[in-house]
This record gives sequence, C-alpha cells and structure tokens, in this order.
Amino acid sequence: MRKRYFIGLFLPFILLACGVDEPTELADHLQYPQSISPELAERFTALALTCVHQEFPNKISRTTDTAEAIGRPKEIFPIFFGCFDWHSSVHGHWLLVRLLRVGPQDAVWREAAIAKLNKSFTAENLSGEVANFSRPARGSWERPYGLAWFLQLMTELREWEDPQAKKWLTILHPLETEIAASLKAWLPKLAYPIRLGTHNQSAFAFGVMLDWARVSGDAEMEQLIIERAKAFHMQDANCPMAYEPSGEDFLSPCLMEADLMRRILTDEEFSKWLTNFLPKIPRDGSDNWLNPGIVKDASDGKLVHLDGVNSSRAWNLYNIARALPEGDRRKAALVATADTHATVGVAAVSAEHYSGSHWLASFATYLMTDRGWNE
Repeated sequence: MRKRYFIGLFLPFILLACGVDEPTELADHLQYPQSISPELAERFTALALTCVHQEFPNKISRTTDTAEAIGRPKEIFPIFFGCFDWHSSVHGHWLLVRLLRVGPQDAVWREAAIAKLNKSFTAENLSGEVANFSRPARGSWERPYGLAWFLQLMTELREWEDPQAKKWLTILHPLETEIAASLKAWLPKLAYPIRLGTHNQSAFAFGVMLDWARVSGDAEMEQLIIERAKAFHMQDANCPMAYEPSGEDFLSPCLMEADLMRRILTDEEFSKWLTNFLPKIPRDGSDNWLNPGIVKDASDGKLVHLDGVNSSRAWNLYNIARALPEGDRRKAALVATADTHATVGVAAVSAEHYSGSHWLASFATYLMTDRGWNE
C-alpha cells in the first residue's frame, strides 16, 4: 500500500525539522486525503466490479405481511441485488460512480465500470426497485443506513458533470423521491438519537442525508436534520470513547456524532461543543489516546465490521480536525490518530473473504477520496 499522507508516527521529527515548538504552529504541515492513487483505485474498483452483480451469497432482509413468495434477490431488487445485501450493493455502485468521477481518468477499468452501471441503471430495473420500496409492508426496511447510502449515490451523480451521470440520475430519480419522502415522514417521529455503532445509527445517516439535501437543494430535509441534530446533541457531553469500539462496530457513535455536528455549527461553535463532548482529545499531537479496532477473524461477517470502523473513524477524525479554528491545539492529535486508523483500515481491504470484500472497499474509498468533507 502506498502511504501518501500519514504523518502521525513521524510527528516529533516533523516538529524538529520545521523548527516548530508548539502544535498550534502545525496547521500548515497537517495533511489530509486529497486524491486516491491509481493502485488503490484499481484495487477497490475490482472488488466492486466483482460483487455488484454477484447474486449469492445473499442476505434478504424484508418484512412481509402476506404469503407472498420471497423470490430470488435479483427479482426483488433488480438493481441492488449483489454484494450480499441491498445496502452493500448500493454503496458498491456508489464506489464505481465515485471513482469514475474522481479517480484516474485513464484507468483501464473505466469501461468495465461504465458497462456494469449501464446494466444496473435501467428504467425497467428501477421500476422493480420502486415496487419493492412502495410495498405497504416495507416498514423500516433499510432505514436509515441503506436509504442514506442511496442518497449519497444520488449526491455523487448530481455533482458529476457528465452526460452519462445525468442519464443515470434521471433514471434513479423516482426512487430518490420515494426515499426522501419516507425519511421526511420519519424524522419528526424520531424521539431519540440512535447511538449504535452499526446500521441503525442516526448520526452517520443524518450526515449523509444532510450532504444530499444541500446538494439537491432540498431545504425541507436540511432543516429537519438540523433541527433533529441540535435537539439530540447540542447538550451532549463526555462521550464515553473508552467504551468504543463495541465488538461489531463499523461506525463510531462518538466520532460520527462529532462529524455530524461540525456540519451544522460554525467553527467557533463546534470548537466549544467539542470541548464538552470529547474533553480528553490530546493537545500534544499524540495518537495513543485511541487505538484502532482489532479483527481476530476476518471471515466472520460481524467481527470484520471492525476493519470498517478504522476507516470510518479516520474520516471522522480528519473532518473534525479541519472543522476546528486555525491554531486549535487538538488538530495535530486528531490528524495523527486519523493517519494511524487510515493505515490499518485501508490495509484490511482484500479479496480474501467475501465477508469483508463486499463492502470494505466502499468505506476505504469514502476515506481515501475525501468524500466526507464538503467539496
């Protein structure tokens, strides 16, 4: 793996070489993910190309209140039937779109990626996805994680000034309309935040949904999310980082919440909020206050979640650091810790076990292409 911006382990040497005595003077030396290397883009794309149309193994999670047949995955989900489950298929398709947009423009895999997306994104296939989503028995299906990832896919297509992207955007728009309406109906009813480290977590979904609302110009969704986020989190304090990660986490409850709040507060407001929320962030540039998660069996679909938490923590930490005012003494430690987590998280992405290969590349792509930072 090519190490492009990891400075955490070498922070003391950088300080010495630059003649810097205080972490507050490090702002010009902190580095963040800027672009993905061709090698990583090729490796991550290969995993998505393998899984987006791989129907089995598959976990179908769908409620029914009749004796209707469950059917084959590709019959129920004509677009998003691969990659083991619906939401992983969604962000597998997103990965292809993302790397076509911001990855190497001369890559040999581009033609294959476009062919896969053209095979998936058809009006006929979309009608089947809408029919599934419109079922009365749908209930809370894929809410909020899978639905948020679908909106992230639509955000990517909206921001890509390419005729093919606009064609795909038009095809998928009816499902986008249905999903957005369902989330707007749900948000006012959500009485409490969902503080998990897995799919149901509200902070991750809120952040992705907010990004979509701002790009799509949906002021109603934007206001709903801001209102809920402030009601849930403005008074939060002393988030128990020592309790993280849980044994199956792929999202940090504490860091993902901070990554949400930096989207809706000014730099100064966020700095004060973060002081109360995570008061123990070091001011000495160290990275030993938060260790990466450990995976003891990468073939176990739940235990391998911790490879994902390392990538998602990394993008959280980078974003939190950049949202703080210039001169904030916490920035260096946040970036150093992000570097450490990114190194571990990206290195864990491999084709060895389908339990991880069907989704970890999406998290690593989100991290390495800096998708979480507002562009």
